[in-house]
Amino acid sequence: MKLIIMAGGRGTRLWPMSRQGMPKQFQKLVSDKTMLQDTFERLKNIVSASDIFVSTNKEYADIVKKQLNEMPAENIISEPVGRSTAPCIALSAAVISARYGNETIGFFPADHLINNPTDLLEAIKNANQILNSDPECLITFGINPSAPETGLGYIEKGNPFQEIGGTKFFKAKRFVEKPNLETAQKYLDSGNLFWNSGMFLFKTDTIIEKFKAYAPDIYARLVKIKNAVGTPDFEKVLEEEFPQMDKISIDYAVMENDPNVIVAPVAIDWSDVGSWTALKDTLIGNNKEHLVKITGEHLDFDSENLLVYGDEKLVVTIGAKDLIIVDTPDAILIADRNKSQMVSDVVKKLEESGKSKHL
Repeated sequence: MKLIIMAGGRGTRLWPMSRQGMPKQFQKLVSDKTMLQDTFERLKNIVSASDIFVSTNKEYADIVKKQLNEMPAENIISEPVGRSTAPCIALSAAVISARYGNETIGFFPADHLINNPTDLLEAIKNANQILNSDPECLITFGINPSAPETGLGYIEKGNPFQEIGGTKFFKAKRFVEKPNLETAQKYLDSGNLFWNSGMFLFKTDTIIEKFKAYAPDIYARLVKIKNAVGTPDFEKVLEEEFPQMDKISIDYAVMENDPNVIVAPVAIDWSDVGSWTALKDTLIGNNKEHLVKITGEHLDFDSENLLVYGDEKLVVTIGAKDLIIVDTPDAILIADRNKSQMVSDVVKKLEESGKSKHL
């Protein structure tokens, strides 16, 4: 079993800490390790360091080497450009298939916060057993929802499929997009829908055949890349073919189209850390308590429910409420916690304005 950490995203909703040159997965946002390092350490509980790979943009390859010096350098799969999760998975499947044959491969985002991973790790091991006996399955992991979340997609479970080692697997009935609050509450109350975690497990031969069935252009380029692995032409072929792959998620390209998708619900304390508000609520809950991570000093007088991330400056807050305050050497963000999703709009505005030094 080979496990691939997907670490190519930019994390725009955590600007200005997450930047183009150092996105959130390479930052120490939630612990004394970076999010990439936390993910690596978590997966080491079920496979060796040599069986963990990182798929990332080529501009981040040196950062990955520095942060994961225990992992073999050849386990870094460098994408010439960012093309979403379907091309990422296609490239990784091509490399792993060429090197190891029909292996089980798993995909796990580098920027997820998981505080109690035991259930997930057991589910991964049990899912591998299913794939060894039923290799046509595509397995995904659903998160037991703890709130009517409107910022995530959902997976509805269908009929029971199999139970192994305490993990219950179900046929996936359908994938649904981000709902409104009323619909999200119905999903939560039903007990049949789970947050779509973006974590997957399948056999290399199977996912390659699924690309052939549902995304033939990606498949054709995947085959060319696979045939070039280990040859002097690999980098040239990769540079020619990968940027031409359709920019599409694996959910749209494959998972929502296939009848053999299996979902394993897992009970874990999980967040995709998709915004500053999500980060605070995951670490200390949605309450009046402050979340403060600052190398300087924070003095507060009569404020409540603040997130304060800072550099070496003294940050003073007086009578503030429900604010996000992020101080970096060249930018300061002050935002209403209820509008933290709009931070990505700031990044778009900076891009449109040509202010690349702040990206």
